[in-house]
Amino acid sequence: MSKPIKPLTNEELKAKAPSLFQEQRYHEVSEKYHFIPTIDIVENLREQSWFPVSVSEAGVRDISKDGFQQHYVRFQNFQDLINPSGNVVELLLFNSHDRSKAFTISAGIYRYVCSNGLVIADSVFDSYKIKHLGDRNNDVENAVARITEVKPKLLSKIAKFESIKLNKSEKEAFMQSALPLRFENHLELDNPNDLLNPLRVEDTKDDLYTTLNVLQENLLSSKISGYNKDTGRRFTSKEITSISKDVEINKGLWDIAERIASIKDSTYTMAA
Repeated sequence: MSKPIKPLTNEELKAKAPSLFQEQRYHEVSEKYHFIPTIDIVENLREQSWFPVSVSEAGVRDISKDGFQQHYVRFQNFQDLINPSGNVVELLLFNSHDRSKAFTISAGIYRYVCSNGLVIADSVFDSYKIKHLGDRNNDVENAVARITEVKPKLLSKIAKFESIKLNKSEKEAFMQSALPLRFENHLELDNPNDLLNPLRVEDTKDDLYTTLNVLQENLLSSKISGYNKDTGRRFTSKEITSISKDVEINKGLWDIAERIASIKDSTYTMAA
């Protein structure tokens, strides 16, 4: 049995991401902007048995935007919290109060073996964007219903990914396709195959899903060295801390994995 996760209290949420509790819009935002406190939606989701388990907020360069910046919260359903499995479908809530990020509800996968959060591509799950104009209260309920509806299909996709084996050249092709998600064309890596090195013994496997997760972890957090082909200057990659970039890499990797699955297995369909 996977180690259970304890939901976050409001005090813990506020300590990690005060922007969730912002009570007014950023001063440069138009008065037509319909302000929705993020914590109100958190409470709404708790009432529907989705509990916050992780939270993050973006850093700010402009100090006046502190407390209004982009933030996101990951939720797990009550049923999964009391009976966790290896992979759990999560609800992801994105928002900001300075219009830098639309109020969006998406789907994700939490992988217990490595405490790894994977954001599902929009091509698989239709993320819900709740505009800050007018009354959109039902969008939250619709998003929850949609995630509940596609949950078994998402888990079925993971099972299919786990059944698809990749040889060495196929794993390297996956890696090469994923490189542009993290590194620009003028950046050359010393050993790009290092991105395929698992960070734990459990991930010494050749299936598509494990390869996807190994690449995700390495692209987001591992230190990879290389050089700039234009200037000759060397670099070492740093951990991705940008919420937007994190999501971009996650979704891109899932898209590539789906294309690989459709090639390797003729019965696989990319639509959720």
